[in-house]
Amino acid sequence: MERGNTMDERLDAVVWQGDVEGQLLLVDQRRLPQVWERIACPSLASVVEAIASLTVRGAPAIGVAAGYGVVVGMRELRGLEHEAALQQTVEALAGSRPTARNLFEVLERMRSRAEELAGQPRQAVLARLLEHARAIHAEDRARCEAIGEHGWRLVPAGGAVLTHCHAGALATGGIGTALGVLHRARREAVAFAVYAGETRPLLQGARLTAWELQETGADVTLVCDTMTAALMAAGRVDMVLVGADRIARNGDTANKIGTLGLAVMAHHFGIPFYVAAPSSTFDLKLADGRGIPIEERDAAEVRGVRGTPTAPDGVKVWNPAFDVTPARLIRGIITQFGVIESPCEASVAAMLGARQ
Repeated sequence: MERGNTMDERLDAVVWQGDVEGQLLLVDQRRLPQVWERIACPSLASVVEAIASLTVRGAPAIGVAAGYGVVVGMRELRGLEHEAALQQTVEALAGSRPTARNLFEVLERMRSRAEELAGQPRQAVLARLLEHARAIHAEDRARCEAIGEHGWRLVPAGGAVLTHCHAGALATGGIGTALGVLHRARREAVAFAVYAGETRPLLQGARLTAWELQETGADVTLVCDTMTAALMAAGRVDMVLVGADRIARNGDTANKIGTLGLAVMAHHFGIPFYVAAPSSTFDLKLADGRGIPIEERDAAEVRGVRGTPTAPDGVKVWNPAFDVTPARLIRGIITQFGVIESPCEASVAAMLGARQ
């Protein structure tokens, strides 16, 4: 399903069609793998809902969608004064999800560009903002390619990689972060197998990772989250590779709930644990993972599976969407600039300091 250095267009999670009066289209990831469709987001509220409801998900893809969302919001609110429209748009998008750093990084960049354009005719402002959003999208595509370039040699030839949640093309503006490394390794003719953890409660590993890898011809096996310790104990895992939603300056990493458990198990069994993420995922204002906000989601996600009840009505539920893996359990973080080995505040600063 690959075409040169690009993935099949069905894996393009975020698409802007047309000029400033065009539309934002998103692959509805809630319906995969049974149904593939793109939905239009014609209003600011629809973009916010798409991010909050996981129609679009994955930290980089959320950021890309939010960039275009600023254009949608400023277009919808063009009757308001420039500053008021900008404030309302950015605040609405910022409230959609709290953990993904890329969302806020992109909104900061779009706000800064919009402030530079204050006083210009609104249509010209919209055109420049769309250019900026497209540039951010292209930048994320390039970052994914660079992450793949720096990470593919780490993939164990003839071995097996365990991944968790989904950090592929559907989660980014390009070929993916963690899965981007694997896509690039296959492009370089490295032979390996992949185990995809199902990723309860929303099954992103089962619905999205397994689907994307199967679509691209990879050797993928789906396993329940509860099977991963046994898989490692049986010597069937040579590397754990995951994405990230926010990384503190000491290397502590927030990713989908369940990642911490995999890191602890990998440490116990002596299996290298790697994170793949662009520099935009780092929040250098946070000293460590204790400052990362963790989103808690609706109890219904745990009480059932895709609308089918699996638990007693009204049973109490704790449903954090993310957990934080301490940097000491991470062998390296693969960025577009290179691999941060043994991440800590000094190694993160050495790789990102002058480039951020």
